[in-house]
Amino acid sequence: MFAALALERAAERRDDADWLSAQRAEARARYIVLNPDGRGLARADRSGLRHLSEAERRQFWPEDPVAFLGATREANYFAIAATQPRGEEVSGPLRARWLDLRAAGLSLPAFDAGLFAYARALLYWQTRVRYCGVCGQATTLVSAGHKALCTNRDCGIEHFPRTDPAIIVIVGWRDACLLGRQPGWPEGRWSTLAGFVEPGESLEDAVRREVREEAGVEVEDCDYHSSQPWPFPASLMLGFVARAGDPAICVGAELAEARWFEVDDIVRGLADRTLVLPPPLSVSHRLIEHWLREAGGLELSALMHDEPWLKPKTT
Repeated sequence: MFAALALERAAERRDDADWLSAQRAEARARYIVLNPDGRGLARADRSGLRHLSEAERRQFWPEDPVAFLGATREANYFAIAATQPRGEEVSGPLRARWLDLRAAGLSLPAFDAGLFAYARALLYWQTRVRYCGVCGQATTLVSAGHKALCTNRDCGIEHFPRTDPAIIVIVGWRDACLLGRQPGWPEGRWSTLAGFVEPGESLEDAVRREVREEAGVEVEDCDYHSSQPWPFPASLMLGFVARAGDPAICVGAELAEARWFEVDDIVRGLADRTLVLPPPLSVSHRLIEHWLREAGGLELSALMHDEPWLKPKTT
């Protein structure tokens, strides 16, 4: 989810003010809107994002900042960073609704979900770079919203959007895979292990360190599986499949519990609803799906049920 966005970002044209103006002047210019809380404006029936025309932008968000996202053959896409929270006073007339990104990822078409994730990550970064981290002076956004320039002439540092790399891994040992539970998670909720890559660390070293820190398991080797933009708020998840040299578990401070699951454990847990796995939204789901297919010849989609990812709290 959120990956393989079929969009020409035209990074080499972002500093061309005349070209950008021409893109906005075209009839195919389309705008997506994000509230300050990160929710995006979608069609009322959740069939896609609510793409605004230039006339609608001028009517409802005439003064709000706009960033260029990219183009397809059908449209030029821009993101509007709403400076004030907006609700039904705009969603009603536009026949739309506000959606958070997780809900959008599970309900919107892949392209719109990816466009939403891209816009959310970019606009989030913009809110965090209003002042220069070197001298403390105000910055100004340039390059169609993809660069922040320090306004202090003696500094003049250029700031670019940041992405925080994080590894996420499914560890196997013989016929079992390693899953963990974080403190505070509902009973029965399990997922793969993950953590941020530290400075001066390779991805493979990060896999070994995180698995050792969280579960006390030593990883012998690992292979890259896939990656996923994860703008919650600004991560890139790098998925791995790893093999353990020893099954001994020693749970660290970050987890409440860790254990090995065999194929039958997953099948039985999903069947009797005592096991809650990550939704298809995440690369964690895809890693478990991959392991289950390789280890048991089963498709996770055929075993999943409608158990919510976050169970409601009981009173």
